Amino acid sequence: RHFPSRRETRPREARPPRGRSAWIGDVRAGSVASCGNHVKASCRWIAFNADSTGVLGIVPLECRDGDKRTVSQLCCHSDVVTDFDFSPFDQLLLVTGSADETVKVWRLPESGQDMPPGAGLTLGPVGCPVDVLQFHPTADGVLASGAGKRATVWDMGRQQSLTDLDSHGDQLQSLSWKQDGRLLGTSCKVTCVPRSVPGGNDDRGVFCALQSIQGHENNKDSRLVWLGASDYLISVGCSQMREREVKLWDTRKFSSATHCLTLDTSPGGRVPSSIMVEGHSVAL
Repeated sequence: RHFPSRRETRPREARPPRGRSAWIGDVRAGSVASCGNHVKASCRWIAFNADSTGVLGIVPLECRDGDKRTVSQLCCHSDVVTDFDFSPFDQLLLVTGSADETVKVWRLPESGQDMPPGAGLTLGPVGCPVDVLQFHPTADGVLASGAGKRATVWDMGRQQSLTDLDSHGDQLQSLSWKQDGRLLGTSCKVTCVPRSVPGGNDDRGVFCALQSIQGHENNKDSRLVWLGASDYLISVGCSQMREREVKLWDTRKFSSATHCLTLDTSPGGRVPSSIMVEGHSVAL
């Protein structure tokens, strides 16, 4: 029989792998004050705000053992990139929004090739800075963007808007599609949470505002996300005392929040730029 030696049974300190393959160094990320995402990933690429105005850093998601990831630059807009999103139907399709009032669609290369010199499609200008955007989860070629007090649903194939949702009292801060694509939730600076639904059987149908409710008392900032395909929404914002809080909403009983959890106090009244929901857990 083999008995472990004293050396073999000694506790060992947990250390990261020698190659540190999960680490990406030499990243010159920017700090952008916007309501949108600052980093996003598809199955092929990671995109993040670079330290140059209007530029995104693009990094391959995976690399061969021992290879160093190369950070490429995608020159997107003439002003700050406020938000961006990858298509759920095409891992190489990236959409960007900017303070230059336009939405642009980019096709990234398969691998470590040069970034595209120009956008494949430009939507707008929309008349004010684009703050947030998100691809439709079930209809290919459809996306929603928020600019000023208006949310717009775009048909990229037709290169035109399907509808404009103008029922917001102030600047739009967040929008989120329900997982089945039938509902769109939005939050704006006057802390309302309108929701809209396409009419008819076509996902590209006409939208109409359904309900709105005061979300959070402090209008500094807010974020909103659907809980998958359920009837529940989660919002993050601040109370009148600048306490950051998370609220759970049941859209079938939309008169008030189902639950409210107070987190901490934020001197600036800012909230996390993104909310990630996994099972019964919420990461901010």
